[in-house]
Amino acid sequence: MFILGNFLSATAQILKIVLELYMWIMIIRALLTWVNPDPYNPIIQFLNSITEPVLYRVRQLIPMSGVGIDFSPMIVILIIIFLQSFLVNSIGMLAMRLQ
Repeated sequence: MFILGNFLSATAQILKIVLELYMWIMIIRALLTWVNPDPYNPIIQFLNSITEPVLYRVRQLIPMSGVGIDFSPMIVILIIIFLQSFLVNSIGMLAMRLQ
């Protein structure tokens, strides 16, 4: 069972890194909207291509048409924090019990 425990531990660590990296990408995307960057810049296109599908889903679920401020990046960041606290910690604890 220690092999499964090690596998789950490694999975939890990788998931934690991926979620944290995506959170920082989301923060950068939100900050860049304040300066109105060139949409043809390859870095901006990359950021938009990896964040827009998630932001689009949040905007569909929680329409905020009358507010005037896009809160979808903040909601995504809160979801990421929840996943880090709940999912990653649960997988890590399960891995510890299996080792």
